[in-house]
Amino acid sequence: MRWAGHVARMGEERGVYRVLVGKPVGKRPLGRPRRRWVDNIRMDLREVGCGYMDWVGLAQDRDRWQTLVSAVMNLLGSVKCGEFLD
Repeated sequence: MRWAGHVARMGEERGVYRVLVGKPVGKRPLGRPRRRWVDNIRMDLREVGCGYMDWVGLAQDRDRWQTLVSAVMNLLGSVKCGEFLD
C-alpha cells in the first residue's frame, strides 16, 4: 500500500500508474475476473472498514496517506476512516 500511494502521486501519463488502475485487455479465461492491483488495495481498505474512500485522492496528501497505511498494515481493527478525510 505504501508503494501504491507513491504511484498514485505520479500522474496518469506514467506507465506504472496505468498498470495500477488499468484493466487487462484481451479475452479472459472462464472463471472469476482477473484481479487488478487496485482491486487488492480496495479489498485491504474494505477489510478495515474504509472501503468507500477515494484512496487515490487521499494519497496526494503524504501525511494522511502514511497514517492510513500504518493503520491498515498494523490492522488496528477499528480504524476511524473519517480522520483521513477533510
